[in-house]
Amino acid sequence: MAGHDANQRFADESTLEPEHIARARAHALELGAAPISAPVGAQCAVIAAASQALNIVEIGTGAGVSGLWLLHGSPRATLTTIDKEPEHLGAARQAFSEARVPAARARFITGRAAEVLPRMNEASYDIVLVDADPDGVIEYVEHGLRLVRAGGTVLVPRVLGHGAVADPVRRDPVTSAYRSLIQETQSSPAVIGALSIVGEGLLQLTTVPSG
Repeated sequence: MAGHDANQRFADESTLEPEHIARARAHALELGAAPISAPVGAQCAVIAAASQALNIVEIGTGAGVSGLWLLHGSPRATLTTIDKEPEHLGAARQAFSEARVPAARARFITGRAAEVLPRMNEASYDIVLVDADPDGVIEYVEHGLRLVRAGGTVLVPRVLGHGAVADPVRRDPVTSAYRSLIQETQSSPAVIGALSIVGEGLLQLTTVPSG
């Protein structure tokens, strides 16, 4: 366990966060918006870059940290980000403006993801990042898998529940949902799944083209 903690600290200390994202992180913490960690953000950026993503959906804007990491990896992408908190969206708009993200590259939607996602076009996006209400994580991932193109990727940070998922004694609904999501997607022939344990955890699900 000590070795694992040392690895986590080393990953945290070794990840260089761009200055504009660090500023957004500081603002997020002031708002209580709980941004993803820098190591998880860096992984998201790598996936966006490797995917050459052009169309990205983010479920849960926070104060813009995760969106900025995604655009850091794929600066030509257009990001559609959804959040029910106008204050968080306002902070993200400010962070994007300070980072000089062109207005045409970011679309901000105020609303509940469960109401917005059904109206979005399926198989139209390269990446969907799910970082919204934990109670709805399975529903949001199902929507994400519908929205990404064949070979597209759904990303789910915080999936380890701060250690709760690995604890067999924990049976609360959110922990059980995360645990089921990991187990079921690992065995699904429809996706290639990988679980990263760096930071708060990141579940990566890439859809397998049919045929």
